Formats: sequence, C-alpha cells, structure tokens
Amino acid sequence: MRVALTRSACLQRASARVIGVERVFILITYDVSTVEKEGVRRLRRVAQACKDYGQRVQKSVFECRIEPKHWVLLRGRLLDEIDPGEDSLRFYFLDEDQVIEHHGSGRPVDFEGPLVF
Repeated sequence: MRVALTRSACLQRASARVIGVERVFILITYDVSTVEKEGVRRLRRVAQACKDYGQRVQKSVFECRIEPKHWVLLRGRLLDEIDPGEDSLRFYFLDEDQVIEHHGSGRPVDFEGPLVF
C-alpha cells in the first residue's frame, strides 16, 4: 500500500537516505507538460537544474553523483519548478556499485574518469 507523504516528510526521508554517505548516485526522470507556454519554461528550468548537477543520459533522464548537501539543494530546486498537477518527477536512488548496461547511441558517462573540456 502506498501512502502519500507531505513535502516535508519526503524531505526528511530523502535527507535520512543520504546521511553519512560521501556521494549519492541518483537517476532523475521527469515529464513536464508543454501544452502551455509556461510548461515549456518549466521544462527548460528542470533540465537546466539537472544539467547543473548531473549528466543527461536520455532526453528527460539524468544521472547525478553528488554530495548529499547538493542533493538536498537540487531536489528542492526541482520540486519548486514543477507543477504537481501537470508534471511528473521521479528520483531513483542507486547503489555506488550499480552496474549500468548501455546499448545504442550516445556514450555512457564515466564519472570517475578525467574531466575533459
């Protein structure tokens, strides 16, 4: 059975999940309604927030390996941007030793490799 939680209860759970962890590996997915002009604006802002902390792996999917304090900031920023009546936002917490299998176009991101500009 699923129970709806208040935003503050969700924040407490999210914070508890990352306490004592050096970095968190989170997969963020979103679906923002772009029927109205305001939705297009929300979509850009959600994508930019995710880009600021992670790597796009598909059009509306980002992988983020971030410090817990940055996770709390990113989560709050994303929740402030979306319209809960129109949009969807999901956070998947993955283990650091998670195996990711990639097929098709695009190159997988090596978060541990050198940063090349």
